[in-house]
Amino acid sequence: MTDAPDDGELLSSQLLLRPLRTANAFEETVQRLLQTIRLGLAAPGTRLPAERDLAARLDVSRDTLRDALAALAGAGYVVVRRGRTGGTFVAERPPRTPLGAEGRPVDDEAPSAGAVEEVLAMRAVLEVGVTRRVAQRDLAADDRDRLWQAFEACREAEPADYRVADSRLHLLLAELLGAPQVVALMADSRMRVNELLDRIPVLAPNIAHSNDQHERIVSAILRGKPDEAASAMAEHVAGSEALLRGFFG
Repeated sequence: MTDAPDDGELLSSQLLLRPLRTANAFEETVQRLLQTIRLGLAAPGTRLPAERDLAARLDVSRDTLRDALAALAGAGYVVVRRGRTGGTFVAERPPRTPLGAEGRPVDDEAPSAGAVEEVLAMRAVLEVGVTRRVAQRDLAADDRDRLWQAFEACREAEPADYRVADSRLHLLLAELLGAPQVVALMADSRMRVNELLDRIPVLAPNIAHSNDQHERIVSAILRGKPDEAASAMAEHVAGSEALLRGFFG
């Protein structure tokens, strides 16, 4: 099961900070930390857990963690402060440029049509399936409240903050399923989708339409209607696909 969020949080900032499952600990440590920052689980200015605690959560050596944090600091995602009140903090303005496997910014080249189609296919399969399964569950009262609050956070978000709120809602669906590996898959999918979305403008009509769809999805889940919820999510995903194909051909 995933960590319970603190009071007042929709999603725990520790959600993705779990033991790694890969032979390359450095690369996945960078990935997990970057996902935590770019998906909005750790807000700008937030202090990350102490090195000892963070290394234990990820089940990596402190040397590996320090190398990963150094890569993120060099790329501008985190800031290291010394002294009694020091630590590692999320940068106030994290860059939007994605990082490659070695923790270095990747070339800002337009994605190929094949790469876009792969991202969209993964998202469609994952998000529609997760939505259906969550709607089949008997959610606890506090989880039902968190889900509605996540929808409201999207509806009330300013355009500059919308994609973070949107990512939190979709990650919450994965968390409510109670399967940590699905959370990791959803985080990877959202990162890839957001890297595409960050290349195009935030369109007000698209946000309004997206919020209408979010309301249908969440309402169907709360009423225990899996077919209706899955259909609404499929329509939501199809809308994003049309928008991205329009920009990337």
